[in-house]
Amino acid sequence: MTENVLGLGHQKSVRNVVAVAALELQKNYGLPRKVAARAPGIEVVAERSDFNGDFETFVLRLRVTGPTLDALRAVAAEYTDVCAMNEEGGWQVLVCPPMGAAPSERAKEAVDKLTAGVALPEVWRIRGDNYRIDHVSVEMLFQAMIQYKASDVHLSPGQPPIFRIDNETHRSDLLGPLSAAQILALVREVCSDQEWATYQEKKQASFNFHQVGLGYSRVSAFIKAGAPHLTFRFLPEVIPSFEDLNVPRETMIELASLHHGLVLVTGMTGSGKTTTVAALVDWINSNNTLHILTIENPVEYVHVNKKSLISQRGLGVDVNSFNDAVTGALRHDPDVIVIGEMRDPDTIRSAINAAATGHLVISTLHSNTAAEVVNRIVSFFDPVERDLVRLQLRDCLRCVICQRLVPMVGGGRLPALEFMFNDIKPISDGVIAGDTDAIRVGMQQTISHSFLFEEYLHQLYKAGKISLENAQAYSTEVSMFNQMNMGTYSVPRLESLKEAREAGRHRA
Repeated sequence: MTENVLGLGHQKSVRNVVAVAALELQKNYGLPRKVAARAPGIEVVAERSDFNGDFETFVLRLRVTGPTLDALRAVAAEYTDVCAMNEEGGWQVLVCPPMGAAPSERAKEAVDKLTAGVALPEVWRIRGDNYRIDHVSVEMLFQAMIQYKASDVHLSPGQPPIFRIDNETHRSDLLGPLSAAQILALVREVCSDQEWATYQEKKQASFNFHQVGLGYSRVSAFIKAGAPHLTFRFLPEVIPSFEDLNVPRETMIELASLHHGLVLVTGMTGSGKTTTVAALVDWINSNNTLHILTIENPVEYVHVNKKSLISQRGLGVDVNSFNDAVTGALRHDPDVIVIGEMRDPDTIRSAINAAATGHLVISTLHSNTAAEVVNRIVSFFDPVERDLVRLQLRDCLRCVICQRLVPMVGGGRLPALEFMFNDIKPISDGVIAGDTDAIRVGMQQTISHSFLFEEYLHQLYKAGKISLENAQAYSTEVSMFNQMNMGTYSVPRLESLKEAREAGRHRA
């Protein structure tokens, strides 16, 4: 285990030094049963029989002379029943309690008195040992995620498993505090040799793991403060349907039935984008005779051939980059191309080209609203390319879905959705102009199939599925939701909206 240099401040006894050091070691490595601490002229090794509680046995090595040595000998003579003292190469060695003797409160008292007259240093070099090494059952973790209805479980040294349930983290006494050694062993157990090599080289790795009969997981292993950490995101073996996800079935079928163009599922991290994409792909797979090609990092939901032929490629395993995969995909006779995430200009450019040449392209993007997606995509490109990218998006972009997971009345979460269909001229004009306000106003026109978060949240609130507070909290514009709730909302004209915002900027 790595030696840590710690400033522990002024301590009255080496027992305090060991106790504080153990708490610090716990943060990065877990609970130690053995702690070794050293500084110029002093060394201590302390052990305990369990992972909690006081340390019980101490071996002290001190370089002291003169009055300090005399005082040390006097205390040792007082506690000969619980402490043995001898000299080794200029070091005074004290063993409390002596070998073969049982730990006792008197032995701890002796340690305190022996070091009370020694000027203890403030900076120590600390090393822990005898951490937990018992096996962590990955099957039990999956069973717990299912039982708790958790989306994720986080494993960190010194902490019990932490489950994410309805977007809140909850500690579990399922296993007790884990050690770095246990987590590292689990990382090695669930990853392939190639993924293990990546983890050792890059200090992080992301891959898919299948617990047969229970589910899949996107696994993220990484190093923090020199210690391993591990996260499992639960993915069920059976891909959820539109009904399971509480998303509008007819609208989703309309999207899944498209023959070409670009469909984006957006939202913030943890908003369920991957699951929505999986449900879209599964519907296509179940109802159409097509070739579906997915490019993911890593492969998450695992699909099997139904009516369609489906080919899933994992980044780093089957192909080196998203751009290479999308470019190569055009030669693999696909009808539908699914890109795990559009994260760089080359991938976005390839996706747009694929959508423009007669393929249905489905991908995800981080975004807070559907209307701002165009400018988010364009921001990846140099200024000289942006007008061309907007023009291409106007022609190939079919729909942007943006989603937020909202707490339900009675527990659980359900998605609030925003759909931007590129189906009327005001929206396509806003796309080519990169005008978010124009797109947002266009989305509210009755001739468009689009709708805003506020409209969807209002429906959920009226149906009694979410509270008023959450409906307001998850709205993009709370004032718009409140007006809808009072029945006083009317769609603004774009000109008046821009004038109001310009006036607000001048006041600011």
